Amino acid sequence: MRIFFFCTLLLAAACASAPEPQSATPTVEPIVIGESRHIESEALGQTRTYNVWLPPSYDEGDASYPALYVMDGGLQQDFHHISGLAQLSTITGMFREIILVGVETVDRRAELTSPSSDPLDKQDFPTHGNAAAFRAFLSNEVMPDVASHYRVSGETALMGESFAGLFVLETFLTAPDTVDSYIAISPSVWWDKAALAKASNEYMRTMPEKERKLYLAIANEDGLMREGVLDVVKALKKEKVPGLAWTFSDRPDLKHSSIYHREALEAMLWTFANPDEEKTH
Repeated sequence: MRIFFFCTLLLAAACASAPEPQSATPTVEPIVIGESRHIESEALGQTRTYNVWLPPSYDEGDASYPALYVMDGGLQQDFHHISGLAQLSTITGMFREIILVGVETVDRRAELTSPSSDPLDKQDFPTHGNAAAFRAFLSNEVMPDVASHYRVSGETALMGESFAGLFVLETFLTAPDTVDSYIAISPSVWWDKAALAKASNEYMRTMPEKERKLYLAIANEDGLMREGVLDVVKALKKEKVPGLAWTFSDRPDLKHSSIYHREALEAMLWTFANPDEEKTH
């Protein structure tokens, strides 16, 4: 009986000391959708960041791609949801594959606006008025840096919404050779009492002839916002800028907060139309 009890104790001790079976360790991998580059900007006097999304086919050959520059393109801004649209097209073929460059803003109220003569603008946005320097940063620093690191084809487009849309529209009117295509979604043309929109006829009359595209859209905004955008549309109809293809999307069914993602897709379909996709319809 004592021997049986002693053997039972030994067996229990052995079982207690035996290592427990190890469960399979789950494998965790980061999801990488792009990369960030940091450059020293002379135009802005500080280190700035832009983010890049490349189509899956980029590493499979030596093809070059159009580049879409998105203002407010930081990781906590509009980079992810616009790069998602670009990725969607690599599956569906809805529009041509592109390289997407998200240009991050730090003080967007300063970097995306030109000086205003409106006392209210000056009061509400004391740091405003640095759009010219930001445009120089984009044209003279970001775009050449992108071209030196990535296989861009030379075809370029610029996209933004709200203040970024204002920056896009102002660039189209005042520096039209910056890129080939412009996408301005609900641009904040109320800025400076809609001075940019009021001067749009004059800008268009002196615009050099070149093949360009302009995609303009507005949500259910009213007041100076809508009046300004409609003034630009009137100018487009009247001036008939040589070489310019343009389209206007009026979306009273959408709000300022909901228009960007939905109109961005339509704009990319129009700007980067896929000839093979068009043939199937």
